[in-house]
Amino acid sequence: MASTLGRPAGRLFWKFFLSILLAQVAAAVGIGSYFWLREQARLSTTVTSIETGPPAAFMLDSSAIALKYGGLPALREIVRPGSRHTVYIVDTSGRELLGREVAAGTLAQARRELGVERPFQPVRELVAPDGRRLLAFVPRQMRTGAPAAPGQMPDARPGDPHAGPGGPGFGRGEGPRGPFGPGWPFSKPIPLLASVLVSLLFAFLLAWYFSRPIRALRKAFEAAAAGDLAPRFAGSPSGGDELNDLGRDFDRMSARLRALMDGQRRLLHDVSHELRSPLARLQAAIGLAHQQPDKMAASLERIERESVRMDRLVGELLTLSRLEANPDLPKRELVDMAELVDGIASDARFEAGPDGPDVEVRIEGEPQVQGAPDLLWSAIENVVRNAVKHGGAGGSVELRLRADAGLVHLDVLDRGPGIAPDDLPTIFQPFFRSNPAKNNVDGHGLGLAIAERVVHAHGGTIRVLNREGGGLQVSVTLLQAG
Repeated sequence: MASTLGRPAGRLFWKFFLSILLAQVAAAVGIGSYFWLREQARLSTTVTSIETGPPAAFMLDSSAIALKYGGLPALREIVRPGSRHTVYIVDTSGRELLGREVAAGTLAQARRELGVERPFQPVRELVAPDGRRLLAFVPRQMRTGAPAAPGQMPDARPGDPHAGPGGPGFGRGEGPRGPFGPGWPFSKPIPLLASVLVSLLFAFLLAWYFSRPIRALRKAFEAAAAGDLAPRFAGSPSGGDELNDLGRDFDRMSARLRALMDGQRRLLHDVSHELRSPLARLQAAIGLAHQQPDKMAASLERIERESVRMDRLVGELLTLSRLEANPDLPKRELVDMAELVDGIASDARFEAGPDGPDVEVRIEGEPQVQGAPDLLWSAIENVVRNAVKHGGAGGSVELRLRADAGLVHLDVLDRGPGIAPDDLPTIFQPFFRSNPAKNNVDGHGLGLAIAERVVHAHGGTIRVLNREGGGLQVSVTLLQAG
């Protein structure tokens, strides 16, 4: 059985693990896709043909200073082609200061970048001494083995590892960005590998956390299957999550099963004990009949009495077993409780005889209930017989029946020896008899157990209290028929 219970827990662990891992991977892909699309959208409006690094900003600052202190002649000298990168100066009509050709896309990009805030402003607006507004920027160029013609972007050398926007080292880190670009942090393998490892560790810990109480439950079920119903989760913290609640529910279930099994063993022991006595007396009576034929009549009388005792015991056991197996009532009909109590009292007076206790009945109103009349008769008769047996000769038994606020109350009171306070919680258990040697009354201890189950089946309650001055009070409450 351990092998069959072990496999589902393992499969469940991997289900937890893979589900959590896939959820994390999906979240990572979704977040990465979001930032990638955001970067692509940013790239659609980012400078692609204009230098944006610190060297370009330095050159533009130098051009602004030259124009301020030397005018246009100084500006022409500083922007004259002679280095790999140079500054272009374009007026409002689109004409370059030195007559160089400027690509329409580059000029349009420069005008768009004029008002964009960046760490190093890639485009500057300069004002000439004559009031003309000039646009200054540094076009992005490719590394090449031959000088480029004035105003023309040179072609990149094929296979050059440094080929790219801005040439070697110029504006480094300012090129296009994306999921595989040099500026995107997850483009490098180390952070990506670290995130995968963290996801694996997190998924493992969560799967272990969820599967651990399930493994504990599996062990508890294995122990229960082997007959060990001891509590397993008594030390779990109160509250907690649903798995802790499941463990406490298992403890309650095992406690209930343990109580039922103990009750069945006790019932089997009590039944065997109760049957052993009349069977022994039957065997003795039969043996006496064989040994002394002249006393055959007395032996037959003893045999008949013990047979009746056994028949009554078996009947009570069948009734108790039927009530425990199926607490639902077989039928419901209107029951006149006054007529039922009067009939039971009349039978009790007849059985008690002239030497028995007096049985008095007090009825207020017309109490009626919905239920099974045979079961109600059996339950109340057991309570009344129990009171008559313990009432003693010359005593009295009083039955009080009344209807009040939708309830029917029946109190059976006697002046017998009562019940020890320690025995009151267990008085409704089968085969319970309070001090049978002292009381010396006939019975099997099933009457109150049957009465309790019948009353509960009718949705009522039953209580047993010791009376002041001695005696016992059994109070039965049922729902009144509407």
